[in-house]
This record gives sequence, C-alpha cells and structure tokens, in this order.
Amino acid sequence: MLGQRRRVQIETERLTLRPPAHGDFRAWAALREDSAAFLTRWEPTWAPDHLTRRAFTNRVYWAQRSISQNTALPLFLIRREDQMLLGAITLDNIRRGPAQAGTTGYWIGAPFARMGYMREAVQALVHHAFTVMDLSRIEAGCLPENTPSRRLLERCGYKYEGVAQSYLQIDGRWRNHVLYANLRADRRGRTETG
Repeated sequence: MLGQRRRVQIETERLTLRPPAHGDFRAWAALREDSAAFLTRWEPTWAPDHLTRRAFTNRVYWAQRSISQNTALPLFLIRREDQMLLGAITLDNIRRGPAQAGTTGYWIGAPFARMGYMREAVQALVHHAFTVMDLSRIEAGCLPENTPSRRLLERCGYKYEGVAQSYLQIDGRWRNHVLYANLRADRRGRTETG
C-alpha cells in the first residue's frame, strides 16, 4: 500500500471525517482566522504564513503522504447537513511493531465548541484506530488548565497517566501537559487522579 493513495472516510451521526483537500482552503483559513483568539492559547505559535494558501497546500500534501505511508491520519470534521468545516482531528505519530500506538490531536472552530462535535469525532477515530487500523494504544496530551479538553478525553475513554514536563511549546512557551491514553483492552477502571 506504500505509495498508493488510500481513501479514508469515517461517518458519524452528524459528521464526515475525511482528509483535507485543496478545495478546503478558504473555509479552513476563515475558520482558523475567526477562531484565532480561541485557538492560539492551546496551540504552538502560528508561523507568519500559517493562513496562506501555500501553507495549506503543504498541509494537504503532508496529509496525503502521511495516509499513504500510514504514519498519520489527518481528518477534517465536515458537518453533513451543510458541508461546513468545523475543525480537525489527527491520529499522528503512528507506531507499528511492538507499540501499535498513535497520538490524538484536535481543534475545533470557536462557533462549534461544546456542541458535542469533537466528542463524536474522537469516539469515531478511536473506534477506527482500534478496529480498522488494529492499534492497541492511543495517547493524547493537553494543558493542565484546559478543562474542556480533559473532560472530552475522559468522556471518550482516555485515562489520566501523568504529567510530561516541558512537553510542547504552546503559545511561545514550553508547557507541561497532562497525558492520557485509551487502550483497546482497558482493564484499569476509572481513575480519579489528575
């Protein structure tokens, strides 16, 4: 399958999760720009050309390569009723061999936050990762103060595992992250730690 283009599309109750396409540029740039104040405090500092067509084109090519090489699964959240782009979710850093793991990352536009869309997307991606991709472990990290993201992960079956010091540069500073993991055969029960 290496080098061949795989068509990936995941359907949920309200959403279609699919890779980004060149035709998504205007919707993506507008949503990111309109949601900048909402997003930038949780994300790495945006490059000066972040919202340009050229940068987006590079993202599309990266997504195509990543899917064909099975190293990441970047997907846009498209609301089926009106084909509106709501955000994105990525299963990245896919590791095969003895690990069979990947890392979840996501963002949603400010107008669509806290409406259950990302929960729907995370649950669908987790199901796909465990049943179609045959992964065993899916990890995620977020800033300790990002309570909505922590609750989302916990509601989607992720369990708190600890804190990674200076894990990522977020908004221009090295920041600690709380780490979560979702296991295909999880027997750990509910954790209250963290």
